[in-house]
Amino acid sequence: MTQATPLVGHVNEQDIPWVWAGDVGIQLLRVSTEGFVVRNRFKAGFQLPTHKHTGQVNAYTFSGTWCYAEQEVLYTAGTFVHEPASSTHTLTAVEDADVLFIVEGAFIEYDKEGTVSGVVDGASILEAYHLLCDMSGTPRPEGILQ
Repeated sequence: MTQATPLVGHVNEQDIPWVWAGDVGIQLLRVSTEGFVVRNRFKAGFQLPTHKHTGQVNAYTFSGTWCYAEQEVLYTAGTFVHEPASSTHTLTAVEDADVLFIVEGAFIEYDKEGTVSGVVDGASILEAYHLLCDMSGTPRPEGILQ
């Protein structure tokens, strides 16, 4: 019997290592030209640069508390968040937090003066993830969905 091509892709979190960039842990689960899926662990007090999404984002909080600096809403364990395309905000970890993000498109980062300082998309996050693996001596995983 011939093995059929799987109908769906899958990856087990145990097969994708965590790598750290300062106070943020990164586990890259899927990457494509359309976006990426990443699980982040943020240390309390960590803040992403203010950024604008070109596509929508869905997020699920496994543990901890985080918020957008521009709002007074706290996202705690069990919270599902939908960010519409073109939303601009500054993610801030109130407590250590573990969050899964499903990102469509890219996000554009801004510096404190409001000037574009970077763009994060599927290709750039994969490159950064591999660099962090190399820097930490962690073998690059083969199981990231593409």
